[in-house]
This record gives sequence, structure tokens and C-alpha cells, in this order.
Amino acid sequence: MLIEKAAAIVFLLNAITSGWRSLATNVCDPYRPERHYMRGPGPKWHAKNHTSV
Repeated sequence: MLIEKAAAIVFLLNAITSGWRSLATNVCDPYRPERHYMRGPGPKWHAKNHTSV
């Protein structure tokens, strides 16, 4: 009886922690694509492909 209660408590805590971890991952997503957005060709490209406009 005591082992069954302990197993139920462990199961419940496991469910709570996995839900909390999932929520924290979704709210605090470390990947921000706007930080890695390419704004166009850089100076190396312009030096290599220089055309008069």
C-alpha cells in the first residue's frame, strides 16, 4: 500500500515537472530568428561582384 502511494506521488510529480519544463521551453524559447536575419550581401560580396550602377 505504501509503495503504491509512493509510486502515485512520483508519477504525479513527474507529470508536473514535465509540464512545467514544456511550458518553460515554449515561453522562453532561446532561438530568435530575427537575431540571425541576413540583411543583405556584405562588403566581401560587394568587393568581389563590383558593378558600376
